[in-house]
Amino acid sequence: MLIIRLWNYFRGYVIIRIEGLTLERFINLATLNDIYLWDIDRFDYTTLEAKVSIKGFKELKKIIIKAGCRFDVISKEGLPFVLNKLKRRKMLVVGFILMIGVIFFLTSFIWNIEIVGSKDFDEGKLIEYLDKEGIKTGIKKSIVNEDELQIDILKKFDDIAYVDIDIQGTNLVVEVKKRSFYTEDDKIDKNKPCNIVANKKAVIEKVIAKNGNAVVEKGEIVEEGQVLITGIVQNDSEENILLVHSEGEVLARTYYYNTIKEPIIKQIQEETGEKYFSRELKIGNKSIHLKNGDIPFKDYLEFIDDKENGFYSVIPFNIVTHEYREVEIKTVKQNVDSLKESLNVIITKEAMEKIPEDSKVLSKEIDFETKDNFLIAKIKIELIEDIGKKEYIQNQIEKYEEE
Repeated sequence: MLIIRLWNYFRGYVIIRIEGLTLERFINLATLNDIYLWDIDRFDYTTLEAKVSIKGFKELKKIIIKAGCRFDVISKEGLPFVLNKLKRRKMLVVGFILMIGVIFFLTSFIWNIEIVGSKDFDEGKLIEYLDKEGIKTGIKKSIVNEDELQIDILKKFDDIAYVDIDIQGTNLVVEVKKRSFYTEDDKIDKNKPCNIVANKKAVIEKVIAKNGNAVVEKGEIVEEGQVLITGIVQNDSEENILLVHSEGEVLARTYYYNTIKEPIIKQIQEETGEKYFSRELKIGNKSIHLKNGDIPFKDYLEFIDDKENGFYSVIPFNIVTHEYREVEIKTVKQNVDSLKESLNVIITKEAMEKIPEDSKVLSKEIDFETKDNFLIAKIKIELIEDIGKKEYIQNQIEKYEEE
């Protein structure tokens, strides 16, 4: 039972091995003298192991001699023996106590600041702001007023809709959610007059003016910023002018260009199978390299295992393992036809990611040329897309307000 095991541990006990031809007599003598033996394990006719209390062990020596046997002490277990070892190692005990004290002291500080939430939020700006406000690694937790810091961040950053401050162990976690903004056209007041202008140079294909008047025609080349649908509407006699909020769609022919290149003869790295390891102790943002000599390779790849230990949120330290793999540098010549196929896939994928989703691809041309050991791929994509964007009629508004 667990209670009995704990009791024996606190009292202390000795594991002994008895050897002799009269083991039964030895056990009988121990029983007659009220010496309790437990967990008796007999290996053969002449050998057994057993556990006995510290007091019983002292009395057992006489009985062993009387029974004509001999004994060996296998181990001494329990709290009394642990305390005896600690008495002989006072500096170890003092060092352990100091270590615990230092750990508890370190856990009263912030050792890591983590920004979580919106992926497209500029974390650098927030970290810089926190640093100016004195919120940085190494400060005491008691200095951080979570409610005040939340309010200050919301006042400072217009693009943050929500912020939550949470101290988790030695980590300061700042959760932010970015404010959702409307598109440029959505931010235009529907009650104010505006034009629809070109957002890029293009060739007009079709103009659908739902409100306002179209001022360009099919086949016309327009420049960026040129008015396509005007919000200045005149009647047939041209006596009255009405300013309206333009609505409509302007489809135009546009072009997308891109160039990428890849060396025909290049150097590659091949692993030899040889590896070298070193470790680094990280305490907060500080690090101590525990080097075991210099890296024995001229050319190598480095891999870093920076997994946090399970106590990182309480004890701010981490062991980082650096793995170095030896490589051989080789010069290879790539097959030009295979390289063309590869560049074709890459440049097409990049192009399709950048063109507007609602655009229509009319044609795609990819040309290749070789220059200075490079295979160069050039792509030209012809599109039909809506190039209109809304723009207030500022000058006209001011003019008619004066009149």
